[in-house]
Amino acid sequence: MEFDVMMRATTWDQAAALARRAEAAGFSGMLFTEGHQVPWMNIAAAAMAAPSLHFSTGIAIAFARSPMVSAEIAWELAQNTQGKFRLGLGSQVKAHIQRRYAGTFDKPAPQMRDYVLAVKACLKAFRREGPLQHDGPYYKLSLLTEQWTPPRHDFEDVKVDISAVGPIMVRVAGEVADGVHVHPMHSMHYIRNRLLPGLAEGAARAGRDPATVDKIIPVIVAAGDTPEERAMPIREAKTTLAFYGATPNYAFQFDDLGHVGLRDKLRDCLRSGDEAQSQALITEEILDQFAVVARWDDVAQRMIDRYRGVAARLVIYLASHWRDVDPKVLERWGEVARAVREVG
Repeated sequence: MEFDVMMRATTWDQAAALARRAEAAGFSGMLFTEGHQVPWMNIAAAAMAAPSLHFSTGIAIAFARSPMVSAEIAWELAQNTQGKFRLGLGSQVKAHIQRRYAGTFDKPAPQMRDYVLAVKACLKAFRREGPLQHDGPYYKLSLLTEQWTPPRHDFEDVKVDISAVGPIMVRVAGEVADGVHVHPMHSMHYIRNRLLPGLAEGAARAGRDPATVDKIIPVIVAAGDTPEERAMPIREAKTTLAFYGATPNYAFQFDDLGHVGLRDKLRDCLRSGDEAQSQALITEEILDQFAVVARWDDVAQRMIDRYRGVAARLVIYLASHWRDVDPKVLERWGEVARAVREVG
């Protein structure tokens, strides 16, 4: 398994500095989210600073831009990282796509399927495997002259991944994507009983082997050798689970595990600003189902036991504060990363 760190976009200098620290510590790569700024320039800065790392977007917002633009960016980054880039795409939600990006948002799963196929049609044309031709229900592409076709290079096998939570999008991932970004709020019950069967169903539609769909899994970890050291990361983990758990798109996982009605309680806490109560609602049992809470010496083995044979890449979540992380803590994470990477 590979072991990456998830980053929010920052300045180019900071992205480069963080990349050098991650590379020296022993991480496999960096995953950049798209939020208040785009991830592309941060990835370029980080890749130039730490050329051995792998990079991906987790996720870039698909419906905010043309499939051609996404394909061109991915092609360029694949070339300049010497094949160490994956394009991770997500749908975002309707309000953001329509009101923040002035984009089209219909039925997200069919639209994402068409988007991925359109991106792959562009990449196929860039490889000179035939003229650009994609005639889907949402995206139609048929014009790409040689003058406007990106030059070929040695790293043309560009992986296109999507994020998926619900059953329809998971099936789409199995059918058309090279990898799936699992949501950070997940239990192993969800992975075994919903994600893997859904990927297999989608792959069967396309005559694919579901094992070829890489699972890219962010993990919420609260590490520390004493209860006092673990207190802050546990609080962050509970806050994250309470926020996501209040959302209907994710909260079905609580019901699957017998925590019926928890979503409504968390929603009420979120609306009233009752953080103390939301923390109390995320019990130790729930925390253990959705996160890894352990002493430093046990973190790597806990992650290996949980994800071996499932994950292609693990991603350490809740790392937005890493620009200020204590060098000793970073070294402990490096020990975890190296141990996880040794697992076949």
